[in-house]
Amino acid sequence: MDGGPAFRAVARAIEAQILGGAIRPGEALPAEARIAESMGVNRSTVREAIRALEQAGFVRREEGRKKLRASVPRSADISRRMQAALVMDQITFEELWETMLALEPPAAALAARRRNEADLAALEANLGDSRLALEDSARLTELDIAFHELIARAAGNRAMQAARLPVGDLFYPPFLTVISRLNASARLLYAHEQLVAAIRAQDEGAAREWMEKHIHDFRRGYELANLDMGAVARSP
Repeated sequence: MDGGPAFRAVARAIEAQILGGAIRPGEALPAEARIAESMGVNRSTVREAIRALEQAGFVRREEGRKKLRASVPRSADISRRMQAALVMDQITFEELWETMLALEPPAAALAARRRNEADLAALEANLGDSRLALEDSARLTELDIAFHELIARAAGNRAMQAARLPVGDLFYPPFLTVISRLNASARLLYAHEQLVAAIRAQDEGAAREWMEKHIHDFRRGYELANLDMGAVARSP
C-alpha cells in the first residue's frame, strides 16, 4: 500500500467503500482483524485508520458498545474542517466576499423559485426577531447569519448549502464590527425585507438583484468601518 502513511491508505479505502455504497450508513464495519487481513496491514494500522474516520465523521461507535458503524459526516462537521483549511491557507476577506457574491444571489433566485410556506414562515420569523434586535448588534449579527442560511435552505440545493456554509461562517461574524461602528441595522433590515418580499412573490430577478445589492453593501460598510478586505480571515 502506498500514497503516504499506511493508516491513511486504509482510511481512504474504507471511506471509498462507504461513499460507493459497498458499506451503507448504519451498517456495521467488518472486524479489525478482517480489515487488516484483507488489506495486508496490522491491526494497529486499522485502529489508526478507524480513528481518522471517526474524526472525519465516516464512522461512529454505538453508545456504550464497541461496535463500529458507517456514518455520513454532518454538514456542520465538514464546515468546521473546511473553515480550518481556509484559515490555514490564509484566505482573505476579499476572497471570501468574491465567493459569497458568486453563491448568494443565485441562492436567492432559487429560493424565490422553490420556496414553500415553511420557508416563508421561517424568513418572516427571522425578520420579526431582527426588528426587535436593531439595538443589539451581536444578536442582529446572529440573525443575519441565520437569515442567509434560511435562504440557502429555501433554494433546495444541498450542494450550494454545503459550499456556502464554511465561507458564510467566516465571512459574516466580522459584520458585528460593521454594525457596531456604522449603526447600519436599519439598512440591513430593509434589505432583508426586500429579499423576503421578492422570495414571497417568486420574483427570481428581484431576489437576485437585492442579494447582489446586499452583498455589495456589506463591502462598502466594511471599508467605511476602516476594515481591510485584504486581511486574512480568522476562525469565529
